[in-house]
Amino acid sequence: MNTPARRRVTEDKSWVLEPLLELPHVIHAAVISGDGFIEGSSPGLTREAGEGVAAMMSALQGAGRAVTAAFAERDATLRQTVVESEQGWVFAIPAGENTCLAVFARPEVNMGIVAHHMQVQVSTLGTKVMNSPARDLGSPA
Repeated sequence: MNTPARRRVTEDKSWVLEPLLELPHVIHAAVISGDGFIEGSSPGLTREAGEGVAAMMSALQGAGRAVTAAFAERDATLRQTVVESEQGWVFAIPAGENTCLAVFARPEVNMGIVAHHMQVQVSTLGTKVMNSPARDLGSPA
């Protein structure tokens, strides 16, 4: 008997993307777990595209850490991953434990503004998630 694959259920973090999507030339944004799941995405990003982005970003982040560690000859923590193509830019930064924030923007985007606003939103995400009320797990046994 085949058992359907279970998907991880996480809180939708799309709210953190709204200010980024208001920036000139930003097309899409997503909050992605390190294991390749979408935790929040821009409204125009299809589910199929989002899942592809999440899987590839997870691999790209892993490759970035590995290549940096190889060059540095020791473990490395990524601060930012940037990909340039003729279609535009992809920016990714860590957004908490095992999570990254990714943005796709047109070629004419101001990279510094996007990078700054991404850092602001990561800080906002951390503050809201860390300050949320703890779940009542019942009385201790």
